[in-house]
Amino acid sequence: MESPIMLPAASFELVTIQKISGAGPPISASDQLAAEEPLEIRLGYEENGQRQHRTLAVTMRTPGHDEELTAGFLLTEGIIRQKADLLGIIPCPDVQKPEEAGNVTRAELAAHLSLDFQKLERHFYTSSSCGVCGKTSIAAIQTTTCPVLPTAGPFVTPAVVHQLPDKLRAAQAGFEQTGGQHAAALFTPAGELLLLREDVGRHNALDKLIGAALLADWLPLHQHVLLVSGRASFELVQKAAAAGIGVLAAVGAPSSLAVQAAREFGMTVLGFVRQERFNIYCGAERLKQ
Repeated sequence: MESPIMLPAASFELVTIQKISGAGPPISASDQLAAEEPLEIRLGYEENGQRQHRTLAVTMRTPGHDEELTAGFLLTEGIIRQKADLLGIIPCPDVQKPEEAGNVTRAELAAHLSLDFQKLERHFYTSSSCGVCGKTSIAAIQTTTCPVLPTAGPFVTPAVVHQLPDKLRAAQAGFEQTGGQHAAALFTPAGELLLLREDVGRHNALDKLIGAALLADWLPLHQHVLLVSGRASFELVQKAAAAGIGVLAAVGAPSSLAVQAAREFGMTVLGFVRQERFNIYCGAERLKQ
C-alpha cells in the first residue's frame, strides 16, 4: 500500500480570497479548498443469466481513492462480504458526458451474489438520524452486515491511545493543505499507523480506509484500532463493525445510538481522545494498564 500521507490528485482546489485581519483592509490571497464532487457508483451483476448494469448510489466525496471508496461502501452497506464477491472496479466506464469524467465507478459483482434493490434503496442513509432509530435499525444492520465481534482483543493501553491523535494529525496531508477534510486511520494495538484516508465526508473517509483494507486482503480487522477525526456516529460504528474493527476511538463525542449499537456488536468506543485524556463509553475490557 502507498504511504498514508500521500495526497491524491484533484483533492483540493486553489481559489482567490480576501483576507481580513483586525481593522486592516482586505488583502488578496490564495487558499486551498477541499474538493467536493459527486461520485456515481454503478453495479454490474448477474440476473437470469444476463449481465445487468444500474446505478446504485451517488455520494459527495473528495476525488481520489475512488475504487477504495466504492469497495468500502459496498462492504459496509452489506452488498458484498469479502473481496471474492468483487470481480473488479472500473473507473469511469461508458461515460458519455464530459462532466461525468472521473466521477463514475462501476463495481462488477460475482455471479453468485443476489441483490434485492428494494431493500437496498431503504438501506442507504447518509447523515445522522436520517430515518434510522433504536433497536430496530441495530438489529437490521447486525443481521445483514455486522457479526458480533470477538472479545480476544485488540488490547490497548491508555498510553498508546494518548499517542494516536498526534500521529493522525501528523499524517493528514489533506487537512494540512485545506483544513477541510476528515480522516480515518488504522493502527496496530501498539500504536503503529498502518493506513490513513481523508475525505470531505467522514463516512467516505472510513469507506476509503475499509475499501483499501478489503482490496489488500486485510479483512477482518479484528486486531486493529480505528481513530476518526470527528465524532463517532451510528453509521461509523456500523461501518467499523462490518470490517471487524473492535476498537473505535474518536477525537469527538459518540452519539447515544452509536454507543447502543457498539454494545450490541461487542465494540469498544472511546471518545474525546485528545490532550492526554479520553472517555470509555463501552468495551472497557479491551483497555489494559
